[in-house]
Amino acid sequence: MAKGSKPKAGSRAFWPRKRAKRMYPSVTAVPEVKGDVKLLMFAAYKAGMSHVSYEGTKKNSPTFTKDVTKAVTILDSPPLLVCGIKLYRSVEGKLQTAGMIWSEKLDKNLSRKLKVPKKYDYKKKLSEMEKMLPDADDVRLVMQTQPTKSGVDKKKPEVFEAGLSGDKESKWKYALENIGKEIKIDSVFEEGEYIDASSVTTGKGTQGPVKRFGVVIRERKAHGKRRHIGNIGAVTPGRVLPGKIAMAGQHGFQTRTEFGKRIMKIGVDGFEAEGGLLNYGKVPGQYLLVEGSVVGPKKRLIMLRKAMRATEVKEPVELKYVSSESQQ
Repeated sequence: MAKGSKPKAGSRAFWPRKRAKRMYPSVTAVPEVKGDVKLLMFAAYKAGMSHVSYEGTKKNSPTFTKDVTKAVTILDSPPLLVCGIKLYRSVEGKLQTAGMIWSEKLDKNLSRKLKVPKKYDYKKKLSEMEKMLPDADDVRLVMQTQPTKSGVDKKKPEVFEAGLSGDKESKWKYALENIGKEIKIDSVFEEGEYIDASSVTTGKGTQGPVKRFGVVIRERKAHGKRRHIGNIGAVTPGRVLPGKIAMAGQHGFQTRTEFGKRIMKIGVDGFEAEGGLLNYGKVPGQYLLVEGSVVGPKKRLIMLRKAMRATEVKEPVELKYVSSESQQ
């Protein structure tokens, strides 16, 4: 006798599947890292993909001492600019803004993104912030990207908050030392380290249930449509249950996070493929080679943070070959 049940067709892993609020995500959760004060996250632009070759180092692996070829994602990572400091205090278990201070000299392109104060007494505001510090529970940096120093053809920067490791006093001291200065990628991450990558996926507009959820295409003799579900639910509730029925709607352009991506290399002198990377061109300065793929199209901002799930073990590799062949 035939089986009377079957698993649901299509993924319900994320719901609701609607468009992201903005082009890059906000990363609020950061891991607890012991040791010196460090920036726990960074941002880079996706430039393209390539492949690398290296010798396997895991002893119990079939690839031990053999050449391994892996796909890598090239992330253009120009230095970030610290444009402000923000204090938070805990109210009923939730963090609320206690105060904020802007840098004494702001980048001229920051006004393209948000309203910046024209007349600003930095020393007076700093003294007010120091009085608030004993009652504050967290200190974060307000960071600004510098797309003019990347291969992305634009001037308008992205602005986001970044968490720090260490106690409150150490964070405050680090923030004052670096406000108005640049922070480079090699001072945040190391080669062989595992990181998490968050981004907004490629938008594909309105799609049907077959592409959106992967439901089975109906047989040739089916009544009505073929790329369509058979019904929209049982008779008993008398209504369509939200989130339970695979229907047409927005596909893509949603925030997704990938855990445990290994940094294969941190480059300094730029990355250039023969003929340039497709739809990107040249990477002029510092860059990352991250193992595997990263969500999102080219030129999209990728938010990188210290790994939440991985241990502190680092697995650096000595790359024998990095492909820079033409992609044309």
